[in-house]
Amino acid sequence: MQTNKQEKTLDVLIIGGGPIGIACALQAKHKNLSYVVIEKGPLVNSLYHYPTNMTFFSTSEKLEIDEIPFISNNPKPTKAEALEYYRRIATSNKLNINLFEKVEKVRKSENEFQVESSKQTYSAKNVVVATGFYDIPNYMNVPGENLPKVYHYYKDPHYFACQNVVVVGASNSSVDAALEIYRKGGNVTMIIRRKSIGERVKYWVKPDIENRIAEGSIQAYFNTEITEIREQEVDIVDTNGKKSTLKNDFVLALTGYRPNFEFLKKIGISVSEDGKKIPNYNDETMETNIEGIYLAGVICGGTETHKWFIENSRIHAHMIMEDIAAKK
Repeated sequence: MQTNKQEKTLDVLIIGGGPIGIACALQAKHKNLSYVVIEKGPLVNSLYHYPTNMTFFSTSEKLEIDEIPFISNNPKPTKAEALEYYRRIATSNKLNINLFEKVEKVRKSENEFQVESSKQTYSAKNVVVATGFYDIPNYMNVPGENLPKVYHYYKDPHYFACQNVVVVGASNSSVDAALEIYRKGGNVTMIIRRKSIGERVKYWVKPDIENRIAEGSIQAYFNTEITEIREQEVDIVDTNGKKSTLKNDFVLALTGYRPNFEFLKKIGISVSEDGKKIPNYNDETMETNIEGIYLAGVICGGTETHKWFIENSRIHAHMIMEDIAAKK
């Protein structure tokens, strides 16, 4: 596809239009830096793909950016309220955000970067990568995982009403899905690798799932993994080698997600070779081993996707734009 190169060299190009990407855009605007945000999907793409009925763990004030008040009906806002909040920030501040445009290549040419997207080519003196972690599931790598009945993302419980549903995992997403589907009439079975429900499950939800399991409303197999998925069954095995076959209509493999490390490596950012895959960056400026490329948000934690989130990575936007403005 033929691309068009914009004439002006930007001070900074921001990859990712989530809350942290928006925070970076606001700070760039405050510093009088020319900028653009490139987002491959809709505004706050990751939040848009969260479950319909999701409630945040954080309270609304901890999700605020640029000290713009986030008013929600309850202390912990819903997905719908968050979408409205971040959309209003972007539109009321007239932020330069190009949606449904995917960045495909970033290469450095002398003192600036050429950024090729699915629609055009940009020139920028600096690049911020704020792409989050919700794009790539952690696959189970078992036979049958590619069947249409297997989902790695969960939206709404009604679809699974009156069905035999296996939910894999014991994180917040798995627990929320199991409870919602159970309450919509689904027959829910949880397959959990560990010996208990995850410690980071929301404190007001954890007793609910544990009680539903204890009373038998939701069946749970702990210390167990799926070994094969078929059209109407799944095979499981526990740590003692005991095998079982379950009648099954759908599998929700909510086993977590990971950042796009391949993209980071492709543009030259070094990533640790251990299981954590921590990107190389200066924790005072957020600049990577590539001068002029910065990281912001959850992607800084590598596979430890619980380390950085909106409330504690908002500061990245300030740190990055302070450093870019100082250089300018």
